[in-house]
Amino acid sequence: ETAVRTVEKLEQQVQSISPEELAQFRAWFQDFDWAVWDAQLAADVRAGELDALADKAPHDHAGRKTTPL
Repeated sequence: ETAVRTVEKLEQQVQSISPEELAQFRAWFQDFDWAVWDAQLAADVRAGELDALADKAPHDHAGRKTTPL
């Protein structure tokens, strides 16, 4: 089964659930999605993927290339 077919099946299933089930699914998916994002970020940090940005940030700030929040 192809990934496209799997996604199409999931789309059909989501479209057929009740509003209550959709709310439950939405909450679960949001938590799941953030967990995946967090894991990817942690892997990128461990691999040094963000080191260049971390090194550049203090220089940008000192050079007034940043915007106050």
